[in-house]
Amino acid sequence: MFDKSLDNKIEMSVVSRFLRYVQIDTTSDDEGTPNPTSPNQWDLANLLKAELNELGLTNVEIDEYCYVYATLPASPKIKTDAISFLAHLDTSPAVSGKEVKPLLRKDYQGEDLAYPSNDDLYLKPAECPNLLDYIGSNIITSSGDTLLGADDKAGIAEIMTALAILQEIPAITHPEIRICFTPDEEVGAGTAHIDLHKLGKIAYTIDGGELGELEDECFDAHSVKVTIKGRNVHPGKAKNIMINAGKIASEFVSLFPEHESPERTEGREGFYHIRNIQGNESEARVDIILRDFDKAINIQRIDFIHTLSEVLAMKYPGVEIKIEHSNSYRNMKAILDGHPEVIGRAESVFQQLDISPKRRPIRGGTDGATLSFLGVPTPNIFTGGFLYHSLREWIPVSSMVTAVKVIVGLANIWAD
Repeated sequence: MFDKSLDNKIEMSVVSRFLRYVQIDTTSDDEGTPNPTSPNQWDLANLLKAELNELGLTNVEIDEYCYVYATLPASPKIKTDAISFLAHLDTSPAVSGKEVKPLLRKDYQGEDLAYPSNDDLYLKPAECPNLLDYIGSNIITSSGDTLLGADDKAGIAEIMTALAILQEIPAITHPEIRICFTPDEEVGAGTAHIDLHKLGKIAYTIDGGELGELEDECFDAHSVKVTIKGRNVHPGKAKNIMINAGKIASEFVSLFPEHESPERTEGREGFYHIRNIQGNESEARVDIILRDFDKAINIQRIDFIHTLSEVLAMKYPGVEIKIEHSNSYRNMKAILDGHPEVIGRAESVFQQLDISPKRRPIRGGTDGATLSFLGVPTPNIFTGGFLYHSLREWIPVSSMVTAVKVIVGLANIWAD
């Protein structure tokens, strides 16, 4: 299906698209109202709409919620069900995505990489040994004062390049392909207003990490907001009167089990994660996310948080502690286990391309988790990147090229 001459064409297309997309600030806002939570996501959506029209796709639209939809009609005589590919427009609010200046670093030779916009930042093989797997390759980083945005603009660039290849080479047959680019995935609202009628019966999110990742299991995820209301008074006359909400908030989080934090866990271990703590003597707020592959264990964590609030309420009479929690997404394995062909065909494509699948659970989530429970089985495929949500985020060009081939291969295998 592919030859070396096509590799060069894929590389030129996917890199140029990626470098163009990452320079558009699409940082989502976890305090905003979806969709979208930030206005600049419209800028990338409008650019993609224009490019999809240039590629000759049909039913190209941006809806009122900033979802981009498009259809690539099936090859002649192909009658199989439509499939979908998805990626998200936004980047994480954890690190600035404003004025990203991507750097294409050619022929990497294993050295420590400095960043022109951050003298204190280095990307080192000693800290990121995966770099040594890409000696001789071209890699892309930011300039050091922003994230790069490969999560998930690499996925978008790879899907767009795959569409261009399918249009250019009609001999690669495929069913109808329905594209969807979603806003606000990074703040858990990527499917809040998605139109399922515009998707195929099965789908793949192109939103994973390193080369070879093929994921059908993710965290069960909950969000918890704790609001603590105290009583303020002049500190010089505070004895037996003041109830310091900020101090109580600090004590509250200090009681969480240290061994169940993100920095102490890996593999299938879950955690409590303090995303934000702020306030003063009068009122404080703690935002927490809970993650585990077992829903029952997350429910136990919620119960523990309620117990802590009761203990602190007894210790500090008069304090008011309010707890709100919601389920952000569920472990998609419960659904995908019932659709083995969706992963099985992806494994066949990986085999054709001599890729060793990395079948490990996602220590995070994707739009595919919610979509699977909405009736569209949706595993996750790699984009090729590393160190997402950080200033040191990077992606090898060769992995992006391979991701394009996987998308094209999936389109072709579902034509049967």
